[in-house]
Amino acid sequence: MADAEAAVNAREVKLQVAAAKQEESGHGIARIPREAMGKIGITEGDIIEIEGKRTTPARALLPYAEDEGLDVIRLDGLERGNAEVGSGEHVIVRKAESRPATRVVFAPAQREMRLQGPPQALKRNFFGRPLMQGDLVATRGQQRVQDMPPEVARMFNAPAFALTQIRLSVVSTSPKGIVHIDENTEVELKAEFEEPRDARASVNYDDVGGMEETIKQLREMIELPLRYPELFTRLGVDPPKGVLLHGPPGTGKTRLAQAVANESDANFFLINGPEIMGSAYGESEKRLREVFEEAEKASPAIVFIDEIDSIAPKRQNVQGEAEKRLVAQLLTLMDGLHARSNLVVIAATNRPDAIDEALRRPGRFDREIIVGVPDEKGRKEILAIHTRGMPLDDDVDLSELARTTHGFVGADLAALCREAAIEAVRKLMPRLDLDARTIPPEVLDDLSVTRRDFTDALKGIQPSAMREVMVQAPTVGWSDLGGLDQAVEMLREGVELPLKNPQAFKRLGIRPAKGFLLYGPPGTGKTLLAKAVAKEAEANFISMKSSDLLSKWYGESEQQISRLFARARQVAPCVIFIDEIDSLVPARGSGAGEPQVTARVVNTILAEMDGLEELQSTVVIGATNRPTLVDPALLRPGRFDELVYVGAPDEPGRLHILKIHTSKMPLGSDVDLAGVAAKTERFTGADLEDVVRRAGLNAIRRQGSDVTSVSAADFADALEDSRATVTAKMEQEYEQMRGELKRRAAESNPIGFIAPGMLTSKRDNKHDGD
Repeated sequence: MADAEAAVNAREVKLQVAAAKQEESGHGIARIPREAMGKIGITEGDIIEIEGKRTTPARALLPYAEDEGLDVIRLDGLERGNAEVGSGEHVIVRKAESRPATRVVFAPAQREMRLQGPPQALKRNFFGRPLMQGDLVATRGQQRVQDMPPEVARMFNAPAFALTQIRLSVVSTSPKGIVHIDENTEVELKAEFEEPRDARASVNYDDVGGMEETIKQLREMIELPLRYPELFTRLGVDPPKGVLLHGPPGTGKTRLAQAVANESDANFFLINGPEIMGSAYGESEKRLREVFEEAEKASPAIVFIDEIDSIAPKRQNVQGEAEKRLVAQLLTLMDGLHARSNLVVIAATNRPDAIDEALRRPGRFDREIIVGVPDEKGRKEILAIHTRGMPLDDDVDLSELARTTHGFVGADLAALCREAAIEAVRKLMPRLDLDARTIPPEVLDDLSVTRRDFTDALKGIQPSAMREVMVQAPTVGWSDLGGLDQAVEMLREGVELPLKNPQAFKRLGIRPAKGFLLYGPPGTGKTLLAKAVAKEAEANFISMKSSDLLSKWYGESEQQISRLFARARQVAPCVIFIDEIDSLVPARGSGAGEPQVTARVVNTILAEMDGLEELQSTVVIGATNRPTLVDPALLRPGRFDELVYVGAPDEPGRLHILKIHTSKMPLGSDVDLAGVAAKTERFTGADLEDVVRRAGLNAIRRQGSDVTSVSAADFADALEDSRATVTAKMEQEYEQMRGELKRRAAESNPIGFIAPGMLTSKRDNKHDGD
């Protein structure tokens, strides 16, 4: 008898649950160790039974490379929900037998959804998939599972008519137990919502991308106290009472709170800030008390307060007594939470500095977690979530999209996917009969979202964090620049390399350059260089004009600059371009008539570029044709590390520029651009563009509206009317400047720049010690 029991136990293993990768969400698979497969007698692709608080089936695949040798089972959010377990808990896994189903009934798992469509499409989508009554399942859309044997992959290949990813509940199966759909199975789809067994039908961790570290922190603070309150009792400490999530709008704070509530199997109580406000005296406080009382009765529970800054502002900043009473009520409620009440408060805001300080202390909000702008890996995860159910064309590369969407938050990426889908529908519009109520299946079969749809959609989507300062994404590349080889080389090494390969700098233990000052005669292409840098480095581009930053109100200019640098940090990698920088940061203490505002602006920019808050993946490029007027403290390493001279192009450079400007011009056979380049010594890029423009005007003047080409005579006339902006004397002066600037930066002494009689003036005019 004992031997028989041991034999049964040998056919099952105990494994710890971990989350599967995003791209495998909704496929009904489990990644388990090779040793476990051998122990329970299965091979890859076989069906297993996973027993948590509930039993559910899945198809077993080999573990990820990083899991080799670990006793973990990787399950997606739906599988964890079906087994009623969370990450970190243990499940029993054993081999399972699946019988062919004679009948399976599905229904939408979300209340707001109503479905209609051919059950045949569902049958093809779930063909061979192990199912069980009460399970939540998802149609697979277009995403493929990696590292899968061919015979198993055939079962997972999405059909020609691909469904979007929809979550369904398995209402009933015949026979009961673990079944699979085959060619003889009758499939029925109910149109109306059936009450799901688990709230994870709406949101789970699989639906939140780019937040691995944030989720880990939240689970420690929320899941552990709600699931295992006895841990804290044993340690003799009170469990955390609250967590404040803050970050830019659209990063997924609300969605994350819902996912945590669903995954921790807690009741979820939502308070939308403005909705709690009542008109009668004491009504707002009463509503707040009622929510907390309900939550305590329904524990374990999470109370989520969205936009908390609207109901708990700083009391010294508000006039109304109602707001002050509401803040006091919230403080009392959070202090009155019994340590063992199994209730956690989560609040979200994008203005943490507007919240009353009394809330931001341990015992109320014990931890503040920043939900920031996602990095490239995070953006790819979010894109994968939003395109799960999209019929994507083969030319769509999510990695490439993730690379080119710097500064995009989750909401922006969702909007991008939606716009791309609308672009795809727009192409199909001529084939649609708007009078008919249904769309023919063959039209739906042709519906796919291509790379072109995404690139077109990108033109209309701006990152929400950049809306106030966004300029048109630069379209100028290195190939559009001529005669600037030395400057281009310096900027490639200093800007493009660190933004694209920051790891190389970390390995060598050096920091990349923070700033570049482009100086040289007018019209040599300094602004064009900055645009090319931003495009080639695949970075966001913020262009600043001095007039936008200088304000007549005291302190406003400095605030504008601080806000701008804060925004650039949020949407890094980012290039900040300041044109005509000499008017914004002139040398301080250079004369009695100097406006105090410019001294304060200089101090602010110095602090931003070299202050306590480091500029990570953010480069400042300044441009000027009067570099001697710029404050010397900005010209030292650590601020503008590189001073790049952008001079008039040489002859090969001029020829390149002429070729760029005449690329769309029909030139006559007698036109010799090399000859034109030879005759235009000291002409800048702007001068050469003017020559080409004048030649075109001459051609129109001669040939009228039927003009077909531009002749050599047109260019000869244009050269007679044009002149070089840069003179020999100007070139000589800039040559002298090149050595002078470095020397001035090295010797910069604040006292030396203070004019007699100014030592007793307001502290605004003093230096910060540079």
